[in-house]
Order: sequence, then structure tokens, then C-alpha cells
Amino acid sequence: MISSLHIENIAVVKTLDVDMRAGFTVLSGETGAGKSIIIDCLNLLSGVRADKGIVRTGERSGEVCAVFCDISDRAKSIIEELGFSVEDRSIMLSRSISADSASSARVNGRAVTLSVLREISSVLFNIHGQNDSHRLLDRANHIELLDTYAGCADDVSAYSEIYAEIVRYRRELDAFNKDIMETNRLREMLKYQINDIDAVKLKDGEEEALVAESQRLQSIEKIKKQSMLVQKALNGGEKGVGAAYLIDRAASALEQLSAIIPEAEGLASRLTEVKYEIDDISEAALSLGEFGDEDPTARIDKIETRLEAISKLKRKYGSTVGDILRFRDDAAQRLDAIENSDERIGEIEDKLKSLSAVARQRALDIRKKRMAAARSLTSKVTETLEFLDMPKVRFEVSLVSKEELCPNGLDEVEFLIATNAGEPMMPMIKIASGGELARIMLSLKSALNECDGIDTAIFDEIDTGISGKTSRKVGIKLREIAKGSQVVCVTHSAQIASLADSHLFVSKSEKDGRVQTALSELGYDERVEEIARILGGIEISEIQRSAAREMIDEGREA
Repeated sequence: MISSLHIENIAVVKTLDVDMRAGFTVLSGETGAGKSIIIDCLNLLSGVRADKGIVRTGERSGEVCAVFCDISDRAKSIIEELGFSVEDRSIMLSRSISADSASSARVNGRAVTLSVLREISSVLFNIHGQNDSHRLLDRANHIELLDTYAGCADDVSAYSEIYAEIVRYRRELDAFNKDIMETNRLREMLKYQINDIDAVKLKDGEEEALVAESQRLQSIEKIKKQSMLVQKALNGGEKGVGAAYLIDRAASALEQLSAIIPEAEGLASRLTEVKYEIDDISEAALSLGEFGDEDPTARIDKIETRLEAISKLKRKYGSTVGDILRFRDDAAQRLDAIENSDERIGEIEDKLKSLSAVARQRALDIRKKRMAAARSLTSKVTETLEFLDMPKVRFEVSLVSKEELCPNGLDEVEFLIATNAGEPMMPMIKIASGGELARIMLSLKSALNECDGIDTAIFDEIDTGISGKTSRKVGIKLREIAKGSQVVCVTHSAQIASLADSHLFVSKSEKDGRVQTALSELGYDERVEEIARILGGIEISEIQRSAAREMIDEGREA
């Protein structure tokens, strides 16, 4: 419910702060005092687009802020799903309207879009009155309201999970069947790509090895010459004295000294190890210049041919041999999926058949509950309309059966109304606005009060065009709805105002040449004066005051 409301620099309001209570609250005041401004401000919090002209003349911006407390479990769940914390079941909504720039909306101080504000406010409060547009009028909400009234919301949720699976399988099947020609074209392309790569018989790392071998072959003369120089330097060739020979002689000399100088034996051993290492290096260096029996020029040609084949594949399938091989593996997987698609299609069709049978049976079970609830809701609303002296208004819950499964089952639900005898039933969104619509909304709200999850209902112009007797009945019904929730009603009716739990008075005054609107809660004596004023007369008489007291006292006892 709304626990506090702050308005600043909106129309003729300079600053207005009011604390609000649970139960039935009325707003009254003289014509032009600013009652409509309160409703306009609440409409701003519901997410309607703002007119910059609403900002108080001479001010740069205006603001509306409301704190909601003790919000319902349903509202709490929806708000938290949108990413907002609901500590102590409280939340704050605000709108800032600029005279020369865009307006802004906030939830708990965090900037939000108008669509988010609308979604949150729609589960916190509804405004019923002239030109309003809320969830009770919106056909899209009727099936959810009926399901909640019928007590089958959990059944619908379970059905929706099965339906979501059906949709997923249908999409997969559509993807298979979308374009047979395209699938065949893709199959042939994948086969060509795989064969094109397989024909070259690539090996990972092969390209680098071939490039290195080609570079060696192109420098074969230099390699042979240098390897021979190394061999001669180490072993001396056929005639020369190489490093190995000299080291061997040095080792022998040290061995001869070992009998005299023991340390010489260790040095001789080290030189012998060096001699073995030189022999190994000499052999390895000699092998560097050995290229086998194949003609180097012919081998280079073969390598270049192989590298060109690899380059062609790289231009098509990847920048490296590894990329090409990965492309080939991916193509093979895609081809395998296509080749096995017939089997998968069969599996999907079987699954769809099974799921559809289960979903259809659940939808039929839900339909039975909806039909019973539709009859009950129609009866309750009709009974309330008759109580409110609208016996010619007919209400009906339209339940149209469908053959194809839908997200909510096999039914289309819409609330229909006919305001005069002989007229056809019409969607509620198309019926007359103003007080008549508000009373119809009151009847529907009365029937759905315990299940629609909206804690605050705001009624504007609900007393338009009705008599004192009917006004009293409207007030009684408003008070019934307000039990355990919050109802706020803007009224010109003494019969309605006298039944309220709290009475807020909207007044205007002039200060420094400017009109200002104020809002205050009335005590008992002040209520008597206000209700006496509403009863009429140029001047308030004791007879009017006595009538006002009697009405208030009767309201307290009701």
C-alpha cells in the first residue's frame, strides 16, 4: 500500500507531503482545489508519459515520490525478478519532470525506463476512473486473473513448462525442414571440402619441416664445404694434424706424469673425455653434409610442389595446417549431423507427439476449472452490479476454445460487458469511461479482490451521475474491498466520504500572488464540516451538520 506521498512543483502544488493508511481513504475538496492533480501525480508513477506543462510555472522541474510498504508476496516476487531489492517489503517509486528536458523515473533511487516503472507499478496499485488503462481492462491479463480466481495458476505453470519444451522441439524440427535444397547443397559442399583436404594428406607440423628442408637443400654446397672444414679441423683429414690428434697426445703426456704428480691423472682423464666429444662432433658435422642419394634439385621440386598444395588449402580453409585440420574436423561433424538428421527428425516427431498428448490433457483439465470459475465470476460481478443499481449492465467471461495448443492452454479469455439492454457484449476496453466504467471496475475488483494481488486501488469519478442511495452502496462496496488492503477514492459524495476510515481534504490558498494546493487529514469535527459542505447549501446549517454527523456515525457502525 502507499504509505507516503511527496509532490513538489507540480501544477499548483508547491510542496505536498502526506502519510497514508491502510483501509478506506477518501479525498474531497472544492472544485479546482487540485484533487485531479493528486490522481495525475499517481498516474505519473504508473508510467504514463509526462507533459512538461505540468511543471509549476517558474520552476525548472517537478517531482512525485511515493513509498509503498507491506507489499504482497506476488508483487515482491515480480519486483525482485526485475532485479530490485525489496527490504522490509517496502519500495520507493519516483518521477522527475523537467520543464526543458527529458523526464526520469527511479525505483529505490535507481534510474529505470518507463516500461520497467509501468511493470512495477502495475503490481502495486491500479487507478480506476476516466480514461484510465490498467490490467483489469487489458485483455492480455484476463486469462491470468481468471486462473488466479480459479485457483489453477500452478496447473497453468506446469502446463507452460511442457509447452515450452514443445516450442523448443518445434523450432528444432523447423530448422531441419526449413530448406531441403539448402541442406542438400550444404551436404555436397561439406563432402567436397573434406575430400579436398583429405586428398593432400596433411600432417600437423609438416609445412614447417618442409620449409626447413628446402632451405637446407638450397644451401647444400655451403653446408658440405663447412662440414668438411669442421671435420678437417677436428680430425686433420688424410694428412693434416687435427685437434683430436693433439688432444690425444696431450692426454698421453699427462698419463706419463701421473706416477710423479697424481693430479695429472685427473687432467688426462678429462682430456680423454674431450677427445671422445670431439670425435662425436666430427661425425655429426660430417653428417650435416650428407643428403642421401636423391638429387637435391629433384627433391627441392618435390618440396615446392607439396608446399604449393598446402598453400592452396590455406587460401581456402585456414592460415595454418592446424587450422585446416580443425576446419576439416568441424566439416565432418556438420556432415555427420546432416547425414543423421532423418533419425533425429524421427526422434523429435515422437517426442512432440508424446508431449502434445500430455499438454492437451492438462489443458483440457485446466479448461474445466476455467469454465467453472467463469460462471462463478460472472455471477459475483453481476450480483455486485445489481447491488450498485446497475441491473441492466451485463458482464460475461468469454471462454473461447482453440484447437491448437497455446502458451496458456486451449482457451482465449476476455471479460465482456454490455451497458444497456439489447446491446451486444463488447470488450471492456470499448465501453464508456468515467463513473460508469469506474463502478464496473469496482464490481470486478470486488470479485477479484482476494486474488488479483494488487494492494492499492484508486477510484476517481466513481460517484459521477449516481444518486445518494447508489452512492451509499458504492461506498459500502469500497469499504468492503478496503478490508485488508488500501482503497483511495476521490469523491464529491457525502454518502461515500462518510464511510471512510480516513478523510483527506484538498484545499487551495493564495500566497505571494500564487495559488497553492495543500492536503490535510481531517479530524471528526472537520469531517462533519466537510461532509456538511458537500451536502450543499449556500451556507452550512446545523441541519446539514447533524446529517453529516449521523452519516459518519452510521458509517462507523457499518
